Amino acid sequence: MADTISRDLSKDPLTVDHHDDDLKPTTENVMTESRMQAALLRENPRPFRASLLKLYGCIFVGYLCCATNGFDSNTFGGLSAIPQFTTYFGITSKNTGLVAALYVIGNIAGSFFAGPLADHFGRRIGMAVGSFICVIGAVLQTAGQNLHMLMGGRFILGAGAVIVQTAGPSYVVEMSYPKYRAQLTGGYQACFFLGTIISTWLEYGLNKIHTELSYPWRLPLAVQGLPSVIILVVVWFVPESPRWLFGQGREAEARDILIKYHGDGNPDSLVANLELEEMAEVIEMDGADKRWWDFRALFRTRADRYRIFLVTCISWFGELDLPPTSYYFPLMVKTVGITNVSTQLLLNAIQTPVMAVAALVGLSMVHKFGRRPLLMLSSTGMTISMAIITACTAQQKGKPAVGGTGIAFLYIFLVCFAFAWTPMQSLYPVEVLAYNSRAKGMAYLAFMNNAVKVLNTYVPPIAIANSGWKYYLLYVIWDAFGIVVIYFFFIETRGWNLEEIEGLFNSKNPVKASLEKKKISVAHDGTITNVAPASASYVEE
Repeated sequence: MADTISRDLSKDPLTVDHHDDDLKPTTENVMTESRMQAALLRENPRPFRASLLKLYGCIFVGYLCCATNGFDSNTFGGLSAIPQFTTYFGITSKNTGLVAALYVIGNIAGSFFAGPLADHFGRRIGMAVGSFICVIGAVLQTAGQNLHMLMGGRFILGAGAVIVQTAGPSYVVEMSYPKYRAQLTGGYQACFFLGTIISTWLEYGLNKIHTELSYPWRLPLAVQGLPSVIILVVVWFVPESPRWLFGQGREAEARDILIKYHGDGNPDSLVANLELEEMAEVIEMDGADKRWWDFRALFRTRADRYRIFLVTCISWFGELDLPPTSYYFPLMVKTVGITNVSTQLLLNAIQTPVMAVAALVGLSMVHKFGRRPLLMLSSTGMTISMAIITACTAQQKGKPAVGGTGIAFLYIFLVCFAFAWTPMQSLYPVEVLAYNSRAKGMAYLAFMNNAVKVLNTYVPPIAIANSGWKYYLLYVIWDAFGIVVIYFFFIETRGWNLEEIEGLFNSKNPVKASLEKKKISVAHDGTITNVAPASASYVEE
């Protein structure tokens, strides 16, 4: 049966023999996209079987890499609204952009080493080394006695964070069970809110304490190192990525891991053996991932350049959609007339659970509706919301109701963004990148993300102060442009295995090829009996 399933389903027509000639096929035809989908139909695993529960625990260690970034993103934004913090370090409107951007600059510096580290030493070592650096940065800024120590701590924390954010999502997607890859990989970015929720509500609660001591703002800085400490403790108890092991020539170890976690201990598992077969087809034993200095694989062929174009789009449209609310939410609500510090911190804290719920709802739908439709729907809502926010900001002076409407649509914007873009920022890049360039491609994504963040972190406070509402028009135009790019250039990855996605980029029209489906006839016992293109006429045996 494994040989049957592994045949090239792209050929038309294809008749697949089943093992029992007396079995009658059902009259029901199942729409699917790939031979892995056929194997999954045959095995039909339960999502809560023991082996998958263990797998989820391993993947959660990778999730903590994203929580590391979540802790920082909202911590500084909230602290910047607390007078004791800004006064102690001498933070003003002139230098707040630089202080905020230093974390991002650290990300950029670390991105040059993040990919080679995860490629050469493995995903687990990448997560461990990055976490160790994060702990050093968190300690330095927590113990900071002056602005230079705070800035140094933020830079080091940023350098470590980009290393874990390169190794973490690569580990998650390469460990994920194929049937639940969208949910499991999308959950990585959703875990960003684990950090933001804790940090924002911690700051809000500590601000209620009236004291001259420094712990109300030092404690949130210290908590930034919490996920890194947990990773350092538990990462040694999870398996290495089977795809990384296979790429190092350690096929037996890779097979053991896939059989244990994807095959439920069954050495004849269709899914696990098909994964191994496809790894053998696409993973280069002497590929660019073995050469730490070689980034040519990102741009070598037309398919490689298409992949990196999509990764770049995810970066620019995902980061340049709005001034970063994680850093500047208090400033943005102040722009529409809310000046009370406690209210600013409360509104800053509320945004995180709201976005978390939206991200989880979107994550539950991504496998059913696909990546392209959700991204276009999300970007449409963002464009409309941003236009209303711009109009309200322009007209809010002396009109509290208008200012309140602007704040309401700011939340609607965040819901629209979190619904699709939050899970897609980690899911889509790791899906479209080929194995041999995945770690370096994720490092490139981190570099590009942070290059955009430097622009979008340093510029907004100055631009908003000088141009006010007019600055927001840039985001309205950019969000609308994103819808067009997604429609014409983004491939659909739903239903395709990682190795099969690599084949899509070799098509003359990758978008069209990704949207094609197969019609599969399944016998009563789940055996595949016939496979044909959905557009072709189907004749039962």
